[in-house]
Amino acid sequence: MFRSSSFHTIDAKGRVIIPSRFRNILKADKIYGVMVSNKDDCLYAYTFNEWAKVETMILSAKSRAMGDFRRFFLGNSCDCMCDKQDRILLPKSLREYANLKKEIVLVGNLDRFEIWARDRWDKVNKRMEQELKKEEVREEIASLWL
Repeated sequence: MFRSSSFHTIDAKGRVIIPSRFRNILKADKIYGVMVSNKDDCLYAYTFNEWAKVETMILSAKSRAMGDFRRFFLGNSCDCMCDKQDRILLPKSLREYANLKKEIVLVGNLDRFEIWARDRWDKVNKRMEQELKKEEVREEIASLWL
């Protein structure tokens, strides 16, 4: 499972180094790499095993809206293999979608990790901090015993 976050830079060719705590998870999979797609103004990166589960869930949804989502999410997905320096090369189209220029953040989100432009992540993180102060949100979190 992917946890924690870390700050990195993306090089001029679009390569991102995978943190060691994420590498261990990726190396436990049959294929050393990730499936990456775009959503929520960032990139979602899944192990190949998790990606197979995602595809199965998406295929089971039959609504028109899910058809559009399927086209968007799967149509923009790309397999990114790790190189000998434990980096992945992100395609230009995905970098442009997520506005990845130089400073980035890799955020663990259990079944995946997300790749954010640092400025977008800072804004989203501040917004989330404000959301967590709302009473109904605090109550829902408390219902999880957290």
